[in-house]
Amino acid sequence: MDNRDEVREFLTSRRAKITPEQAGLPSGSRRRVPGLRRSEVAALADMSVEYYAKLERGNLAGVSPAVLEAVARALQLDDAERAHFLHLAQAADGSDVLTRPRRRTTRQWTPHRSLQWTLDAITAGPAFVRNGRMDILAANQLARAFYSDLYAAVGNQANLARFNFLDSASRRFYPDWELFADMAVAILRTEAGRNPHDKDLHDLVGELCTRSEEFRVRWGAHNVRHHGTGTKRFHHPAVGELTLAFEGLEMAAEPGLTLTIYTAEPGSPSEEGLRLLASLAATQETDSPAHQSTTG
Repeated sequence: MDNRDEVREFLTSRRAKITPEQAGLPSGSRRRVPGLRRSEVAALADMSVEYYAKLERGNLAGVSPAVLEAVARALQLDDAERAHFLHLAQAADGSDVLTRPRRRTTRQWTPHRSLQWTLDAITAGPAFVRNGRMDILAANQLARAFYSDLYAAVGNQANLARFNFLDSASRRFYPDWELFADMAVAILRTEAGRNPHDKDLHDLVGELCTRSEEFRVRWGAHNVRHHGTGTKRFHHPAVGELTLAFEGLEMAAEPGLTLTIYTAEPGSPSEEGLRLLASLAATQETDSPAHQSTTG
């Protein structure tokens, strides 16, 4: 796959983010573009300007790990950006073939019974499994209640990115909407570097770029990030404000999938809110026609 445009735009955007002062260089007075010049990056990476220019044009095929590391240091890439850069280089020369996630068939992926049992055993917080495209593939009862707006949206297909950018309910659900928007795009951009051959991901990005200006602008920024732990704020339509910690765990048995669990601080109003939401969800399931037909 020819990913030269992706490489070029990523390296250019990273170079533009670093000021001469951050790189320990004199700022000068005649800079036509933000950030470092190509010549400055080349000097910091100890290579010729011509060679660095070739890399920035997107020609990463066959580049040695030492050169990639030198560029990463010169551009001051963080861990997520460095991993993304290496993924781009692997895709450029085809060395990602063995590590590339296996293509799934068009048949809907379903969790193994033991995975669903594990999710259902988590009762104090929302727990779900998602892929790199941010599709929710499996969830416990509390997660389905937590994301009730997402599951109710017509045509959303239980996708967190579509919900974030195409559903007005997300503005209420995420009090810090801009932060969630940034994170969603960074997760998708990271996945695009890790698995550039995912047609479903390309289709999703194309749809969001077409339908959302806010997504399109963020996608063009080429920001990536690791999304493993932290704290987020939510406003649930049934129980109000919730401040929840989360842990994202990569699933060894299913490469490319992440198990996410939300929890509340013990004794906090958010913990009480989750308890109330769990009670409401259990009541709704008991009252549902499907449940009554199986127990009547």
